[in-house]
Amino acid sequence: MREAKWVSYLRVSTGRQGRGGLGIEAQRDAVAALVRSQGGRILDEFVEVESGGNNERPELQRAIRRAKVSGARLLIAKLDRLSRNAAFLLHLRDSGVRFVAADLPTADETVVGIMAVIAQRERELIAQRTKDALAVARRRLALEGRKLGNPNGASALRKAAKGNHAAIAAVSAAAERRAEELRETLADVVASGAVSLSAIAAELNRREIESPRGGRWYPAGVARLQERLRAGG
Repeated sequence: MREAKWVSYLRVSTGRQGRGGLGIEAQRDAVAALVRSQGGRILDEFVEVESGGNNERPELQRAIRRAKVSGARLLIAKLDRLSRNAAFLLHLRDSGVRFVAADLPTADETVVGIMAVIAQRERELIAQRTKDALAVARRRLALEGRKLGNPNGASALRKAAKGNHAAIAAVSAAAERRAEELRETLADVVASGAVSLSAIAAELNRREIESPRGGRWYPAGVARLQERLRAGG
């Protein structure tokens, strides 16, 4: 049985909290307690000093990439009060990374998916209320002999391609996304002094970075990754 691997993500809301470490140690203790109860070890830790209302979180993005490339589970110290932040929930749900929250261990991918569905339903209700309000406005303007323009610009959407071409494109897109996830890690490995394909593969394996197929790295795989990254710019 493979040892459980974790990547922890801690967040505080203000620069003052970040400088003083207020809240971070408590989160770190909660993370450590969960790891002790479930087993395994923490590969890396990412700390963010950012408002909870801001969805642009570079350290969270780094934590997600680290978890995905190493086959680890993302351990979020605090998931409290995020049920109102639909964008954050949807981002977690769609990131493809496995995760658990230390302050709410039952809130795994399934629970957060349900929370995201509720948030989505709320957005749909808001959209329906907006649509109803526009309908009322159009009726009132019609009585005055005026019209309300289309607020959405109304451009037609083309149907997605079907069949083999679409399937091949999907596989290629997935490979490109995986390569981009590994770009930062590969650059760091090369910067550390690993230059040859064999050395890079060995360093990736030492860091427990999983290959695109979930196994070990070999020189040929490193060469394919570099070629794909060069092609993608």
